[in-house]
Amino acid sequence: MMSADLRYTISYNGELYNFQELRTELEALGCRFRTRTDTEVILYAYAEWGEQALLRFNGMFAFAIWDRVRKEVFLARDRYGIKPLYVAEHGFTFAFGSEVKAILAHPSFRAAVDKEGLLEYFTFQNFFTPRTLFKGIQLMPAGHWMRVSSLQGGVGRWTAYWDYAFQEPEKPGDDREYLEELDRLFRQAVRRQLVSDVEIGSYLSGGMDSGSITALAALEFPNLKSFTCGFDLNSASGLELSFDERASAELMSYKFRTEHYEMVLKAGDMERVLPRLAWHLEEPRVGQSYPNFYVAQLASKFVKVCLAGTGGDELFGGYPWRYYRAVVNDDFEHYVDKYYLFWQRMIDNRHIQKVFRPIWPEVSHVWTRDIFRDVFQHHAPQFTRPEDYINHSLYFEAKTFLHGLLVVEDKLSMAHSLETRVPFLDNDLVDFAMRLPVRLKLGNLQEVIRINENEPGKDRKYFEKTRDGKLLLRKMMARYIPTQITDGVKQGFSAPDASWFKGDSIEFVRRRLLGKHARIYDYLDPDAVRELVNEHLDGKVNRRLLIWSFLNVEQWLAEFMDTSSRMAVSSRADV
Repeated sequence: MMSADLRYTISYNGELYNFQELRTELEALGCRFRTRTDTEVILYAYAEWGEQALLRFNGMFAFAIWDRVRKEVFLARDRYGIKPLYVAEHGFTFAFGSEVKAILAHPSFRAAVDKEGLLEYFTFQNFFTPRTLFKGIQLMPAGHWMRVSSLQGGVGRWTAYWDYAFQEPEKPGDDREYLEELDRLFRQAVRRQLVSDVEIGSYLSGGMDSGSITALAALEFPNLKSFTCGFDLNSASGLELSFDERASAELMSYKFRTEHYEMVLKAGDMERVLPRLAWHLEEPRVGQSYPNFYVAQLASKFVKVCLAGTGGDELFGGYPWRYYRAVVNDDFEHYVDKYYLFWQRMIDNRHIQKVFRPIWPEVSHVWTRDIFRDVFQHHAPQFTRPEDYINHSLYFEAKTFLHGLLVVEDKLSMAHSLETRVPFLDNDLVDFAMRLPVRLKLGNLQEVIRINENEPGKDRKYFEKTRDGKLLLRKMMARYIPTQITDGVKQGFSAPDASWFKGDSIEFVRRRLLGKHARIYDYLDPDAVRELVNEHLDGKVNRRLLIWSFLNVEQWLAEFMDTSSRMAVSSRADV
């Protein structure tokens, strides 16, 4: 879209939920609108306020605005990173896009493996830096903007305009006031994101976050469509026997009178979807993400927009066993050491050199602890009490884990032309959550502090004392959903892959990873990888995340790096 004076042109992906209010403000300043779109509001907001307009936006977005007079492009990404924005530079060419494939379509750019990024991914199952697995292609950090001039040459670095700031309030308010304010803000957030000119549905797991969103949405839309993904547990064992949440979802669907749809995944579904998943995801990120692909596919058959509960855990303390791991420390560096060891999700420092032996001379300078520590460089509260470390951990997870979840959710929903909205990431609700006292998120902080690190049975005690979290949120949500849901134990959206990898899918794993021609062995040591995989197949160590990541990267290499792959042989016009 172009401005009326033809100076500005915008390319935009996203949704601005407060565009009507901004439009009224801009009209008072003399702007005349030709459409009723949020796109035009962003265009004129930038023309009026420049980069300061970003602080007024409440929504999810990635956009580029070309200034015809100044001969420069302005790029920006939303506060939380709900919408992706990739950038790359080669010589005098600068490229950007919502997908990596858009950049690779340009003749100046070719797909190549970022070996340092590979090391980062296999340490954290995520990226804490702007790197991707594609050499030279970066993901702009959330809450940042940048300008690129065609006159001056060169690319300026991005600039932060917003960041998370979790901190204890100096003068905490009354608990009842916090409860009522949370209720008001939550209802406001859901109501804001229900504005649409197409039908809206809602994901409905067995948890309270999506359940509460569905409850409020159902009040506005009778016969709201809801969607759940379950798992075949015939070959599951241990803790994975509780991974199917369909019964809880069906209970809430009955209560809210939704038009409910379900699907059940089996081990073979992971094997079937891997090529399409790698193609659309473009770069592996957190978790075993293929269930997200399938549930988005299901929802897309009925609606164009779907509400999701992403963000509730990270904002309100939904993973207490993580935060408690690093709450008693001598100083900040001691905290970093403890939390870093906990967040090495896949290959730890004892095995990293052996696994990366083929490329070790090229990546040996990469210190993943430094990568981890650098996440905190802009969040430095005073560490005078355990609550400060909890808030530091909440910051870390919002910047890394939540961001990874958002990238995955956007890619895999848009693969089916489905828009996912996340009401928990409403500006007002986020601001409230960051100022909420830790005692209203976690209930057993003092008891956990007193646990002796050297005491026998420490792990069992940690489990018993950390099955809380989201205390105020649970209390508020009890107004909308059954108590057996709000009082339930936290359950993530995961398939029983630990069982499947050494059962129904064992031959698939062996065929893809244990053969001598696997593509990952151009970068990883075959003996080291096979040793780690066999430890899982033999039932010695649960390495489901690592095996999934090996499979995912193997397929990614096939899709983007093989000379016979569709990416390599596609013409620019085809892409």
